[in-house]
Amino acid sequence: MIDIHCHILPGVDDGAKSIRESLEMARTAVSEGIKTIVATPHHKNNRYTNPKQSILEQVSDLNNHLQMAQIPLTVLPGQEVRVYGELVEDYEKNEILTLAETHYLFLELPSDQVPRYTEKLVYNLQMGGLTPIIVHPERNHEIIERPGILYTLVKNGVLTQITASSVCGYFGKKIKNFSFQLIESNLTHFIASDAHNTHSRGFKMQEAYEVAENRYGKELSYMFKENAELLLLDKNIYKEIPEPIKKKKIFGIF
Repeated sequence: MIDIHCHILPGVDDGAKSIRESLEMARTAVSEGIKTIVATPHHKNNRYTNPKQSILEQVSDLNNHLQMAQIPLTVLPGQEVRVYGELVEDYEKNEILTLAETHYLFLELPSDQVPRYTEKLVYNLQMGGLTPIIVHPERNHEIIERPGILYTLVKNGVLTQITASSVCGYFGKKIKNFSFQLIESNLTHFIASDAHNTHSRGFKMQEAYEVAENRYGKELSYMFKENAELLLLDKNIYKEIPEPIKKKKIFGIF
């Protein structure tokens, strides 16, 4: 398996705190069947700043430690970029890092809202040859309440990635059910771990694929896995025509 979203780099954000924790995460990932991880530290999220060159150096160092520890895992460089007004300019300054240096770029929204400039920002990124991937939309409060916002973005070519732990129910029933709605409406294209450690925020990738396969069949599970491979090859991924999420009728006393 390939995990395209992971906070395995040591001491750079709220993920692994030390190289020891990074190696512990790596061993756990391998035990769950993961062979390749894209390291995606937070960038410009009001707490952490991890520019491109710094990440490239840290990924190289971590791969050296993995080889010395004889852990059969490859780590590739990436970045989880919080949306902000100067993002396009900083990309042009070579401070923004795409996933494994492809044309795919992770974008993180604030957890409680979708900034009004988001649609314009992703359009400008697309005009620059990038394909934005919005991470964990199933945990964004405004998207949960107004899923039409995400539908419009996906219809216009934006991709999304949901979290394995969300699919498995570790963030609660509401987020789990919304994750299923995103899958059923063709509004998401990848499952990734967003792992931060081995205890409270683990990988859960194998479990998530089993949940998806049991609910939707092998074909969908295979598509998610294949999309991760196609991303690393910098090729076009598989996607179906998105559909608006239908609000479920609520019966009761009005």
